[in-house]
Amino acid sequence: MDERQALLAFAALAQETRLGLVRLLVEAGPDGMAAGAIAAAVGVSASNVSFHLKELESAGLARSRRVGRSIIYSAAFEALAGLVDFLMRDCCQGRPEVCAPAFAALSGRRDAREEPTHG
Repeated sequence: MDERQALLAFAALAQETRLGLVRLLVEAGPDGMAAGAIAAAVGVSASNVSFHLKELESAGLARSRRVGRSIIYSAAFEALAGLVDFLMRDCCQGRPEVCAPAFAALSGRRDAREEPTHG
């Protein structure tokens, strides 16, 4: 991901509804969700959700496909991974301990500041 693409992605994510939609789509996994189910899940109108999903598609963070009469949206996992990579690319500057909290967070620990428990 280059800087221009990252700026488009961050601009799209800098809005509460769209950030929530991306998180919902990530949770839904590669199969995605129908537009109506997304609207119901976030509690906003179908037209409002459609507007925000189109913005996410334009930024490359979501994809859509037609299945019968439904439009299914899914997260663009490659683009999201590219965004994380863009942020972390030069993280350590030769000092791995600098990035330990970030890598711990990416590996599934909820609070990277938390010390690992031994026992």
